[in-house]
Amino acid sequence: MSFWDFFWLMLWGFIFVSYLMVLFQVIIDIFRDDELTGWARAGWVVALFIVPPVTALVYILVRGPKMQQRSARRGVTSSRGATADFDRTVYGASDPTDQIVRAKSLLDTGGITEDEYQQLKAKALG
Repeated sequence: MSFWDFFWLMLWGFIFVSYLMVLFQVIIDIFRDDELTGWARAGWVVALFIVPPVTALVYILVRGPKMQQRSARRGVTSSRGATADFDRTVYGASDPTDQIVRAKSLLDTGGITEDEYQQLKAKALG
C-alpha cells in the first residue's frame, strides 16, 4: 500500500464517519423535537432511509437553527438534574433534622470543622 492509497483511505474514512455522525444527530433531533407530530417524524425517518444525504442536508437547512436550541436546552436540563441529584446525595434529605444529624456526625468524626458545622446547621434551619 502506497502513501497515497493510505491517504485516500484515511480521507474517505474521515468523511464516512463524519457523515454517520450527521445522520445520528439528525435522527436524535427528530425524536427530541416536541413540535413534530408522529407522522412528521415517520416521514423524516423514512426519507432518511430512502435518500440519506439529501434528506440530512434538507433537514439541517430547514430545521437546523432550532437543532442547536433543542440541544442546548437538553444540556441545561440534564445539568440542572445532575446538580440536584448531587445536592441530594451530599446534603441528604430535605428534612432539616436529618441534615443537622448528618452534619453533627461529620463533626464528631472530624470530617468537618466547627465553623462548617455551624454553616450547615444554619443552612438547614434557614
